[in-house]
Amino acid sequence: MAVTNGSGPQGDPRLSEQVRQDARAIIARYPKKRSALLPMLHLVQSEEGYVSPEGITLCAEELGLTKAEVGAVATFYTMYRRKPAGTYHVGVCTNTLCAVLGGDAIFDAAKDHLGIGNNETTPDGTVSLEHIECNAACDYAPVVMVNWEFYDNQTPSSVRELVDGCRSGNPPAPTRGPSSLCTFKEMSRVLAGFPDGRAGEGVQAGPATLLGLQLAQQRGETAPAYPDGTVPGAVNEDAK
Repeated sequence: MAVTNGSGPQGDPRLSEQVRQDARAIIARYPKKRSALLPMLHLVQSEEGYVSPEGITLCAEELGLTKAEVGAVATFYTMYRRKPAGTYHVGVCTNTLCAVLGGDAIFDAAKDHLGIGNNETTPDGTVSLEHIECNAACDYAPVVMVNWEFYDNQTPSSVRELVDGCRSGNPPAPTRGPSSLCTFKEMSRVLAGFPDGRAGEGVQAGPATLLGLQLAQQRGETAPAYPDGTVPGAVNEDAK
């Protein structure tokens, strides 16, 4: 199927030819082209804000898979949206530790404040909301993510301010990582493997994350050496 501008058979906006070229660039990174499926799904999501039927078709055509095979992957992984996400996609962790420390109350506050439920988007398209499983940031619980960037130690009050900032187009900077927040589509393109040049911005691991390492160093504890004799966590003097 040729990919041109216009309307697709189900009313979806057609993906541009550039998307297909970018998809082929992704495929070229892998010895087996079907390994490119996950980043390709991020790529089509970066164009439409979700994995549309046409996005599934493009992936299937380029990878030699059936649309059922591509759809099975897209529906298995929760980071792929099946309906358009907001410009800012808010994920509230409601897994055990975050829930104990207030995650459920934060999620309820966000729903009430935005007037939407789980996996819904505000009528103006600016914010979508989702309760998610562990963000792998338990040291900063309760945690909220917007477009996969961290907002640590949240409260119902702070999350209301956060989503208000998103709706006004002026979201606060993430707690860790880049100094400003990109859109959901922009982040999806980064996840497809097209860097935006901001990977080194901001703090990546804060004090709470590094506390265990610091305690181990104070106690003189070390992990077993690798087979080549390298000790994990040891400072490479030549690299200084």
